[in-house]
Amino acid sequence: MSDDALSKQDFQRLSHFRYQLRRFLRQSEDFCRDHDLTPLQYQLLLHLLGFEGREWATVGELAERLQAKHHGTVMLVDRCEQLGLVERCQSRDDGRRIEVHLLPRGAELGRRIAELHQPELRHLQEEFSLPGWPELS
Repeated sequence: MSDDALSKQDFQRLSHFRYQLRRFLRQSEDFCRDHDLTPLQYQLLLHLLGFEGREWATVGELAERLQAKHHGTVMLVDRCEQLGLVERCQSRDDGRRIEVHLLPRGAELGRRIAELHQPELRHLQEEFSLPGWPELS
């Protein structure tokens, strides 16, 4: 066994982290289904609500945040647009750029589901004491 080999404790730590992460994601999936959204639709709403510095994002920016391919993100935006959650707008600054904006229904659903995540986020914060994470109220 080399000095770089993982120890049993390393595997236990990683296993525990993945278990806690999967619990969080499963619960999130349930919240989304309870509100007639897919987890990806919720993540799109969340990324628009939480996009730094502005209230909209481009499809490319959303694809990066979702870690998805551009064409898949276009289809996701199409579906969210059909559901009345978002709308596409041509940029005032650059006519070639299309912005994705939340509509009131999308913002409300995103906020409602995000609120449901707060107890589990508190649990994760206590569980892992991650540096840089502000205290959740």
